[in-house]
Amino acid sequence: MNVIITGASRGLGKALAHKFGSAGYDLWLTSVSETRLYKAMEELMTYYPDINIKAKAADLSVKEVTLQFAEWINVNCPSVDILINNAGTFHPGSVHNEEDGVLESMINTNLYSAYHLTRALIPKMMKQKSGHIFNMCSIASLQAYPNGGAYSISKFALLGFSKNLREEMKPYGIKVTSVLPGAAYTSSWENSGVKKDRLMEAGDVAQMIFSCAQLSPSACVEEIVLRPQLGDL
Repeated sequence: MNVIITGASRGLGKALAHKFGSAGYDLWLTSVSETRLYKAMEELMTYYPDINIKAKAADLSVKEVTLQFAEWINVNCPSVDILINNAGTFHPGSVHNEEDGVLESMINTNLYSAYHLTRALIPKMMKQKSGHIFNMCSIASLQAYPNGGAYSISKFALLGFSKNLREEMKPYGIKVTSVLPGAAYTSSWENSGVKKDRLMEAGDVAQMIFSCAQLSPSACVEEIVLRPQLGDL
């Protein structure tokens, strides 16, 4: 079984790679940072020497690069069993005063990366009549919040994409799950001043996604909503 994970060099993506790798899945990984990606790949190969792990750095905010990565997958990966669209970026700000270009930047990374990669890989899944697509949305896909601005807009759009895809793929046996996590502790929170135990663990999100991927073909979890025990920050 093959799992494609974007944004796989750290945070939720890396936690997902560990979770699926530990279960014997072959991993196909990408992230924008080649250095971090291959460092993560080396770590994973040390932990899970019996699986195949392939990695290719790619800036998925660029359509042409995304399509090149998809072609690499289509040529080299025998089946696309699970696709986890996890690549994303965040810039704080408000609609009325955030810098020009912020919305375009986050739409490119948070929405178009998933849109173009999915469109390029899904014909193979449709031919298989099987597969599972996870789109990493956010609590910000459900509720606007202060200083969320363009990020929240991009995540609302990703949830809309995911919902549409779910309806379209029902006849083909392909599952689509929207993942809407609240704050999980990753490296981006290290200097925030927020206590680690106030946040979820990245492994919590990975565990939920993995569990949903284990259901029978007749069941699909459409949305996963996770929040810290004490609620949103």
